[in-house]
Amino acid sequence: MLSNIRVVLVGTSHPGNIGSTARAMKTMGLSNLYLAEPRVEPDGQSIALAAGASDILRDVTIVDSLEAAIADCSLVIATSARSRTLDWPMLEPREAGEKLSVQATSGPVAIVFGRENHGLSNEELQKCNYHLAIPANPEYSSLNLAQAVQIICYETRVAHLALQNSGQEKQAEDYPLSEDLERFFVHLESTLSKTGFIIKNHPGQIMVKLRRLFTKAKVEAAEMNILRGILTSIDKKIDK
Repeated sequence: MLSNIRVVLVGTSHPGNIGSTARAMKTMGLSNLYLAEPRVEPDGQSIALAAGASDILRDVTIVDSLEAAIADCSLVIATSARSRTLDWPMLEPREAGEKLSVQATSGPVAIVFGRENHGLSNEELQKCNYHLAIPANPEYSSLNLAQAVQIICYETRVAHLALQNSGQEKQAEDYPLSEDLERFFVHLESTLSKTGFIIKNHPGQIMVKLRRLFTKAKVEAAEMNILRGILTSIDKKIDK
C-alpha cells in the first residue's frame, strides 16, 4: 500500500533537498518520489544527503508539470499555508495521513510539496482535493522542505500501521482520477462559455469558485460522469 503513496516535489531548486526528501521518505517506508518541473536534478549532493536512500533517487520519476505527476491519482493533498484568498478544504497532518493510507488501498494517491521559496501557485493548489497546513509555532514556523516531508510521511506511516493492526478494512472513497476531474472542469468552462454565462474577456472568479464548490462536495466518479452527460446534452442543444 505504501508504494501507492506518491511524494511530489514541484519546482525544487536545491539538489540537497531532493536527497533529504528521499531519506525522510525511506525512514517511513515510502519510496515513490516524483519531481515536477524541477529546476535541478539529483546529483552527488543529493546522493550524499540521501544517506542510504539513493535507490529512491535512482527510481525517481521526473515530469514537466504537476498535472502529469498526479494524473492517475484519486486523492491529491497539497501542503500550503492557510490562505484567506483561497478557501479550500483543509486538513491537519494526522487527518491527511489517515486519508492517504485508506485511499492508497485502491490506487495511487499524492502528497504535493511546493517550491522552497514560494510554495505552490493558486492554480496548482486548485488541482488538489485538500490543502494541508502543519500547525507549527506561529512565532517561528520556518520548516524546510525535508522536515515537512518527514512530518507527513510519519503521520502516514502511523495511520498505515494503525490500519494494519486494527484488522479492519476501511472503504476508499470513489474519487475521480485527477486527469478526469480536469477534463470535467475544462468541459464545464467550455459549456458555460457557449451559453454566455462566462464572458471570455471577463471570466472573473467563476471557475475558481466552481472548482471549490465541486471539491467541497467531493463528487464521486459516477456523479461526475452524470454531470459530463448533462454538459454534453447542453452542448448538443447549443450546436443545433
